[in-house]
Amino acid sequence: MALSVPGYSPSFKRPPETLRLRRKRGRSLGAASPTEERPEPATRRAALKAGLPLRPFPAAGRGGGGPAASRRNPFARLDNRPRAAAEPPSVPSRGQQEAPGPFLDSNQENDLLWEEKIPERTAVTELPQTPHVSFAESDIPSSESTELPVDWSIKTRLLFASSQPFTWADHLKAQEEAQGVIQHCRATEVTLPQSIQDPKLSTELRCAFQQSLIYWLHPALSWLPLFPRIGADRKMAGKANPWSNDETLQHILMSDWCVSFTSLYNLLKTKLCPYFYVCTYQFTILFRAAGLADDVITALMSPTTRGIREAMKNEGIEFSLPLIKESGHERRKESGTSLEHGEEQAVSDEDEEESFSWLEEMGVQDKIKKPDVLSIKLRKEIHEVQMDHRPESVVLVKGTNTFTLLNFLINCKSLIATSGPQAGLPPTLLSPIAFRGATMQMLKARSVNVKTQAPSGYRDQFSLEITGPVMPHSLHSMTMLLRSSQSGSFSAGLYTHEPTAVFNICPPKDKVLDKEAVREELANCGLHPKTLDHLSQTPILGKSSLRHVAMSDYIYNWRS
Repeated sequence: MALSVPGYSPSFKRPPETLRLRRKRGRSLGAASPTEERPEPATRRAALKAGLPLRPFPAAGRGGGGPAASRRNPFARLDNRPRAAAEPPSVPSRGQQEAPGPFLDSNQENDLLWEEKIPERTAVTELPQTPHVSFAESDIPSSESTELPVDWSIKTRLLFASSQPFTWADHLKAQEEAQGVIQHCRATEVTLPQSIQDPKLSTELRCAFQQSLIYWLHPALSWLPLFPRIGADRKMAGKANPWSNDETLQHILMSDWCVSFTSLYNLLKTKLCPYFYVCTYQFTILFRAAGLADDVITALMSPTTRGIREAMKNEGIEFSLPLIKESGHERRKESGTSLEHGEEQAVSDEDEEESFSWLEEMGVQDKIKKPDVLSIKLRKEIHEVQMDHRPESVVLVKGTNTFTLLNFLINCKSLIATSGPQAGLPPTLLSPIAFRGATMQMLKARSVNVKTQAPSGYRDQFSLEITGPVMPHSLHSMTMLLRSSQSGSFSAGLYTHEPTAVFNICPPKDKVLDKEAVREELANCGLHPKTLDHLSQTPILGKSSLRHVAMSDYIYNWRS
């Protein structure tokens, strides 16, 4: 039975009196000295004598009524758990904590906001922790360099910014446009000076810019966006696709695609094409000529699924998973070598005996239940499925197995979607040079001038936007042009087609390549010698790609 205490309402039946008491206590505490012992109100003393549970009275060490004291949020909690009496001086208060760094990821930002808004959630024995700002590997700026690292991903958009105008890139004359096309078809090497005084009057610069915008595509349907293909159903929805229900038309499209694909591979094999991409609605493949990534032809496929990997193994295609560290039986299983059923069962039994041999040495082999073969197989299958559609599922095919992969893709029925807006449409082939059945395409470029606020008023900010499938050679050519036209000072935001970012991994090499020999062998591949040297670099970006590039005084700084 609760005792009646005058002036005290434990159930908040008389909130006005309670609020009046709190206001009165706040004023009295504000006038008192921080070091003095604060007297308890008479109503509180009476409640304590009656044995009622009360919230601890604020101690003097919590900041007193001085201006630096942080007021407690009355809505922070609903229970009556006691708070810590005092905070150690080594831990800064919420108002004195440093602001979070600019490179916090989303999870760290959410955790920090949670700690700032609800500090009372911590237990009595816990101390508030200063937020730890960690810099992700992909957010660390690079050291200054005169060259950018090679980036094998496909960009969907480039946005350059500079304090100097990009008017030289607008409204090319008919002669300049024709000259740029001829220079591209003849693989003409254009060398620009380090700095161009008046870029708008430089015909050589404008022709080289036209040359760097050209790429080759198959198939080419002007009313359909054929890149990117992964996740493009929304963009293609509602567009006319007369082949979706016409098997004859589908057969013609696929027949033409096989001819173009074979032509590209033959050019790659003879080192007349440096690389090309095969873009399907499920995955993307990067084929590279011998000398760029290894001394043999290589193909990187990402993302993959367990089903496509099993189909490749059944066709006898040897491949590896560069981002998966395997051991023993798993490495033999994922290598793609087709073992006979008896050999595979023998390998499985041998691995199982080795894994449980230590139980026999301890003499407890009969007391511990061994997992059956079905459980082990199911566990491995679950592990394989978990990495599907992820960057870790990237597959590397080398040497003559790339030709087997070519035949596999030509005969693979699942290469083409059977339903949806992409039904019956062959994969997209992207190449820096011409091939049989290809269509010449142009990246879209437009310049924009805006006013930005500055300390002294407003200043002009000039930008150049490039949209389309920007391949590695085009990115390098653009940076070389802007190096001369913008006097070595510009910045760029790079937008990556994410499934291709994993192409920047460094696959294992059988031997170190000689750059001079590579330059001689690929001299006729249609790329500028400096671009070829750039693509011959060893990739260092891993699973990431270039996101931001800045040049100042002809020195690059980049962030991935």
